[in-house]
Amino acid sequence: MTAPSTRAASERVLRTHVPDRADQIGESVRAADRSLHLDGGGHGLLDTTHFDTVRFPPPDWAARVFAEAAADGALAYTPYRGHPGVLAQLARTLGPILGIPLSAEENLALTPGTQAGLFATLSALVDDGDLVLVADPDYLFNERILAFLGARIRRIRVVRDGGGLHLDLDDLERACAQRPRLLLFSHPSNPLGAVYGGETMQRLAWLAQDRDFRVIVDSLYCRLVYDEAPFPHLAALPGMRDRCVTLLGPSKTESMSGYRVGVTVGPADVLDAIESVVSATSLRAPAYAQQLLTRWWVDDLDFIAARVVELRRIHDWTIEYLRRVPYLRVEPAQATAYLFPDVSALGLPDQRIAARLQREARLIVSPGYQFGPSGVGHFRICYAREEARWAEALEAMVGVLNALGKEQGLA
Repeated sequence: MTAPSTRAASERVLRTHVPDRADQIGESVRAADRSLHLDGGGHGLLDTTHFDTVRFPPPDWAARVFAEAAADGALAYTPYRGHPGVLAQLARTLGPILGIPLSAEENLALTPGTQAGLFATLSALVDDGDLVLVADPDYLFNERILAFLGARIRRIRVVRDGGGLHLDLDDLERACAQRPRLLLFSHPSNPLGAVYGGETMQRLAWLAQDRDFRVIVDSLYCRLVYDEAPFPHLAALPGMRDRCVTLLGPSKTESMSGYRVGVTVGPADVLDAIESVVSATSLRAPAYAQQLLTRWWVDDLDFIAARVVELRRIHDWTIEYLRRVPYLRVEPAQATAYLFPDVSALGLPDQRIAARLQREARLIVSPGYQFGPSGVGHFRICYAREEARWAEALEAMVGVLNALGKEQGLA
């Protein structure tokens, strides 16, 4: 027998490899990921690409609610958007939090995780050739999904000034001359852990309306904000309810990633289109897991408050460890459980640094090239880990990074 003469991967799939990043890192993003075995499996190493759900488990009631739902076969099938009772509860819960009135029938859809919500929303809104503005750096799959959909991408840098990190809104305004279809960014920022101020969000809202584009905000980490800092939801600003889509979910802050359920909030016309995508790709979010959302943001308030305190404590001493590397720059996070250390002073490819940490420190980091061109020269770590094991890992990480510094003449 002979193998098929046609290639397996479609052009859409090949675009997700981000081949043009080779200009910076010497190979496609996909090739670099494969060389580092970055497939989410861990491969026996300490994997800092996600939360430690053993040290930080879901709320006590999560498994019980799921088991009760699974015992009721009548809950196995729901409408494409989700169980009506769950959606009704979410409308009551999330409306005041987002600062907008919500209709269970018109403004909400459940998806198999927030990742699926991102894919469904972009698929619903973006046509081949559409221009999409994307924060840089930002969540690693934003660019890959848009490449799959055939979008044109214009990156908007996240910049620092005296007021902290924010999107370069002057550049955003210049990009508006090209008539973008939408803007996509995470808030709080993944990987930077930044919370953008009210002035930034207000100007962004004005631009979206004046230049007529939609905005997708991935707010997966909006519950994990430190120092009780105010968190502005873009959808709540005047004029934004009908042009903003907000992605939410319990996968990270509440450690429910294994249940695979996310929430998409947006205007009725967008949710109609999202429903069509969900029906064609997954039919519905995992039906039994949907029932967990009746308790989410209701019965876990003390749980979240305690988690924020724990993570802030680990955040602080993680930075203390990392500052033992003289050339490394690391900025405190305002939110999330991520840090994004800058190791550009080494002048080494991200892949080489990540591979050295895998080999000698026995841990996996997310190399900066994954998060966009301006992420090159960094790596991302998730510090939501068991403290004793994490202290050992940080000692090893600091040792490897200091050795690399000496080799590069930085010591």
